[in-house]
Amino acid sequence: MELLLWIIGFSLLGGLLSVAIASSFLLLSDNARNRTVPHLVSFAVGALLGASFLGLIPHALEHEVSVDAHDVGLTLLLGLLLFFVLEKMVLWRHCHHDHCDGHLPDLDGSAHNHHQEAKNKAAGTLILVGDTIHNFVDGILITAAFMTDIHLGIVTALAIAAHEIPQELGDFAILLQSGFKRSKALYYNVLSSLGTVAGALLAYFTLADMQHLLPYILVVAASSFIYVAVADLIPGLHNRVELSATLQQIALIAAGTICIFVTHNTLH
Repeated sequence: MELLLWIIGFSLLGGLLSVAIASSFLLLSDNARNRTVPHLVSFAVGALLGASFLGLIPHALEHEVSVDAHDVGLTLLLGLLLFFVLEKMVLWRHCHHDHCDGHLPDLDGSAHNHHQEAKNKAAGTLILVGDTIHNFVDGILITAAFMTDIHLGIVTALAIAAHEIPQELGDFAILLQSGFKRSKALYYNVLSSLGTVAGALLAYFTLADMQHLLPYILVVAASSFIYVAVADLIPGLHNRVELSATLQQIALIAAGTICIFVTHNTLH
């Protein structure tokens, strides 16, 4: 029972601490937020791709449960197709009959049509799904560490919280860009963070039975992040073609990737 309390306490810390720090972004004025969100979207691209290719997929391949690289690739492909279909379903639900031409995301707020709002909302929904899966897996990892050693569990939970902060900043940027109000963005991120506790509790009682699924859960989470970054965010960055804007985007994408790389290495 004492171990379970440790796990619950630090799962809450790992999930909610990063949200609390990232939510300070919501304290900015509307003007400051409107200027900052496009930059954070670029940062989010780097963070999402970095988390996928530098963290989730390598961990799936290196997991103690041996998995075939071809199976990982197939799972990644099916995950991308799954999130494509999920986004289509969200768009179909919002479209009026056959008046649904495709549009790129508009980071500057210059185009406000019904389809674009639906597409942006779909991106926000997908990032919440992917983040919840990622938080769920984090809870499993926290439980596994605590079941090995309490001190290791504490270090792991704190490291996961630090790792999540830049990603949560990106999530807030995506949700705000998707049309969520600041209060709802915070609310849904808090709910998503509780996935850490859910994963930790489920792992505590059924860890032995879930080990063989963990690599595939990691890959599905990676596929959601890759899809949002490549299909929904990167096309919108091309709306600004000025050299200065392009250089800023490249720098922020690199910053997001480097931040994930540094925090990931800290875990080791």
